[in-house]
Amino acid sequence: MQTYINLGIVTLITFFFNIPWGYWRASVKKFSWRWFLAVHLPIPLIVFLRFYFKLGFQLYTYPFLVGAFFLGQYAGARYYKKRRAAVGVEAEH
Repeated sequence: MQTYINLGIVTLITFFFNIPWGYWRASVKKFSWRWFLAVHLPIPLIVFLRFYFKLGFQLYTYPFLVGAFFLGQYAGARYYKKRRAAVGVEAEH
């Protein structure tokens, strides 16, 4: 039971931690080195959380954590785009 609680905690942390990175990713040119950093810099924290919460790398954890990672990135990018549209600024890329 504790494993599932830990998985839920790490999933939520992963999601919320990736929102600012997704926001940043949306503001830089796609496939640039900054874009690459925005996608990959959060990964060491997630690996640390896996070990800290004793989840390891069991197969059943991947859908939750990978999904939370990409949904957080998507939510951040979406927030960036909505905010830009609200002030009427065209995309720079």
